[in-house]
Amino acid sequence: MGADEERARLGSKPTAAPKTRAVVLLPVVRGEEEDRREPEGRLAEAVGLADAIALDVVEARVVAVRTPRPATLFSTGLLDEITAAVKALDAELVVVDHALTPVQQRNLERAWGAKVLDRTALILEIFGERAQTAEGTLQVELAHLTYQRSRLVRSWTHLERQRGGFGFLGGPGETQIEADRRQIAERIGRVEKALELVRRTRALHRKQRQRNNQPVVALVGYTNAGKSTLFNRLAGAHVESRDLLFATLDPTLRKLDLPHGRTALLSDTVGFISHLPTGLIAAFRATLEEVTLADLVIHVRDISHEETDAQAADVVATLSAIGVEPGQQQVLEVWNKADKLSDETRAERQAAAAAQGAVLISAETGEGVDALLAAIEARLATGAEVREVTVASSDGALIAWLYRNTEVLSRRDEGESVHLTIRIPEAQVADTRHRLGDPLPKPEPQSGPYQP
Repeated sequence: MGADEERARLGSKPTAAPKTRAVVLLPVVRGEEEDRREPEGRLAEAVGLADAIALDVVEARVVAVRTPRPATLFSTGLLDEITAAVKALDAELVVVDHALTPVQQRNLERAWGAKVLDRTALILEIFGERAQTAEGTLQVELAHLTYQRSRLVRSWTHLERQRGGFGFLGGPGETQIEADRRQIAERIGRVEKALELVRRTRALHRKQRQRNNQPVVALVGYTNAGKSTLFNRLAGAHVESRDLLFATLDPTLRKLDLPHGRTALLSDTVGFISHLPTGLIAAFRATLEEVTLADLVIHVRDISHEETDAQAADVVATLSAIGVEPGQQQVLEVWNKADKLSDETRAERQAAAAAQGAVLISAETGEGVDALLAAIEARLATGAEVREVTVASSDGALIAWLYRNTEVLSRRDEGESVHLTIRIPEAQVADTRHRLGDPLPKPEPQSGPYQP
């Protein structure tokens, strides 16, 4: 009988599995591109990533690297110092918050006698735990496979075994590394086909939404900026939201009710982070496509964070990488977590938000959410036609149609007439004019031969 079974028989609770003891290192390499944030903030974020997969971080330190070594990244002196610390702390895992080559990872594991994860591998571990839907699982698997394929190099001696060929003249056959590379490539191909089907399905749903005149509002932001809390607040959803990096991963769509009766679809996406691996961006292309084609992108910022400007710059850089440019697509900044600001700072942020066209809110308390909904409605109404119409009160069908397909800004009933001020979405202008009996504009004369 096992220990947990014995405890259960005696009426006591089984003990939880012990956490993996980990050391987190942030190499600051001289000569690399300057980061927008201070090393202490970057180290805190790395520790947060480790906490996201329940590691027991027993030590975290910034390591200055003057001359990176191709074999180990760290100099011999630094390597010996870190080795002594890892062994003294009995750490089973070392997180190096930097990109490591396969050779460097192998050599560090040998030197430290512990498993080594670089930044990409750590984020992949988090994503692997967070993915719940079939689409999310496929996207994470594609990112994992792409990363694993890059790890298959000749220096991995355990993959240098050879299999026999076919027949007497078959030669030595393919090496194990070639067989593994081929199997990974085949699996990547199958996953990409499955994701392509997801992409086509999304495209069909998107066309249906366009036919139904349903705009899409996409939430983006740095991880842990409060996107999921805001999503729950706006859409009445129950997406998991915790004070944790990458607490939610799978994309979600919900209906958003706007102040004057119009509805939109609200999309929550994976949180961004500095130095987000390009392989992850590629793997999540199907999900991020919703952002690139959204009618309005809401950039949620944690305005209480001391490095909020640097985080915002990282989000803008990631958006640019997937093709979202503020000058080409509507982007509304939402400054979240106002409840964590002091009264003096809150007043300063409120004035700055008004000057920059942003909205200061607290998704946790609901402060500023009404102003945000009004701002969303106004942004989606860009290019819309506002007009006053008079409809017979007996024409209930037309009145109902106007409520469904336009935004009724005001209504005044007088006798047998109903006076409405409506805002007509650009896609509904022609149909609305037709139903109101307005003459449609004459088509422009065609040039050249007739084309049906």
